[in-house]
Amino acid sequence: MAELLKVEHLSKVCGALRAVHDLSFRVDQGEILGIIGPNGAGKTTAVNLISGAIGPSTGRVQFGGEDVTGLRPHRLVLKGLVRTFQATTVYGHQTVRENALRGAFRQLFPGFLHAFLGTARARAMRADAGRRIEEILRWFELGRVQNVVASNLPYGHQKTLGMAIALAADPRLIMLDEPAAGLSAEEADHVRDAVQRIRGRGISVVVIDHNMRFISNLCDRLVVMHHGEELAEGTPREVLADRRVIEAYLGKRHAAAAAR
Repeated sequence: MAELLKVEHLSKVCGALRAVHDLSFRVDQGEILGIIGPNGAGKTTAVNLISGAIGPSTGRVQFGGEDVTGLRPHRLVLKGLVRTFQATTVYGHQTVRENALRGAFRQLFPGFLHAFLGTARARAMRADAGRRIEEILRWFELGRVQNVVASNLPYGHQKTLGMAIALAADPRLIMLDEPAAGLSAEEADHVRDAVQRIRGRGISVVVIDHNMRFISNLCDRLVVMHHGEELAEGTPREVLADRRVIEAYLGKRHAAAAAR
């Protein structure tokens, strides 16, 4: 598979704290990569660095063969790199459809003059975006609730709506920060199915989560972080059997017991 995202020796130092140190990994086209690690391992900081929310101290991020290190989030979105956040990022007072339309700003803005004059080009772009949103909502099984106010959705469906908003931006890669956090097993399965449908469209996905059942049943490869560094990388089976990973999560005594 072709390489889409490449992270090279990425580091972030905040005063005396080394939040991320010398982190390197790749994401291939159409791959689902999981990033896991104990609390405080630097996972969300790594996503923030890659997605432009904060700038790195050292290192480089390449996306689609282009150096995008330090680009602001809105510029990365225009290049096709989109992320979601740990908390649901929906507008609770708006309907499901109105929320999804917010993600389609690339398709909705034909230029200031066209938008101001309401030209045929502007109308055509709005119609195309509307059709795209209808498709995405059906795809995420949200079509029947598209006129429901987002705050009235179950929490798991709000998480799915957050992914639909991201997908409406027409990304090449989506980064999901703890999409299964706070969900029941049934809700997590619903979100997992939604992520697999995203990959089914050839879109790459990076997932951070603590739910090992969710992660191991979803990802092609895992990168394990510990104290801001990469600890291990491989398939879920390989990584979750790694004594270093068990020790990082559970301590040396449990790792020794697991090895017997």
